[in-house]
Amino acid sequence: MSDRGLTHLDPLGRARMVDVTPKEPTHRRALARCRVSMLAETTAKVASNAVNKGDVLGAARIAGIQAAKRTADLIPLCHPLLVGSVYVNFTIGEDHIDVEAQVETVDRTGVEMEAMTACAVAALTIYDMCKSADRSMTISELALWEKTGGRSGTWRRPGYEAEAFGD
Repeated sequence: MSDRGLTHLDPLGRARMVDVTPKEPTHRRALARCRVSMLAETTAKVASNAVNKGDVLGAARIAGIQAAKRTADLIPLCHPLLVGSVYVNFTIGEDHIDVEAQVETVDRTGVEMEAMTACAVAALTIYDMCKSADRSMTISELALWEKTGGRSGTWRRPGYEAEAFGD
């Protein structure tokens, strides 16, 4: 809760969408990350493009991009945004795949939810495409790592610069 109170509740305590119309559009960016843990054999199959369903990371990248663009359809009080760019990238480890999503816009509200949704849906797509080989997979550590723009400026997760993702 901020010093402004609960922004998504009206004076009677009912859910409402925050009014962003008085705000000026600014450049905004958000970076989210998560991890899909799996058996080493599954990671090796993904890395060598040997999963029966096809190109796991290619499908996950497209799914993440689509998810970022559809976030307002999934999260009830999110504002629909004109998403300027979405990057979804992967780092393959021995027994995991790290997913990173970056979203940018010039708009009146931030893209944190779009980045986190892109990351989560990309991870779910990896799970879906690999589940026949490995049902023990887990998706964890979904978090916002950085956001820039807007009235609150830049925010970075503590340790962001010092910590390399995937270690």
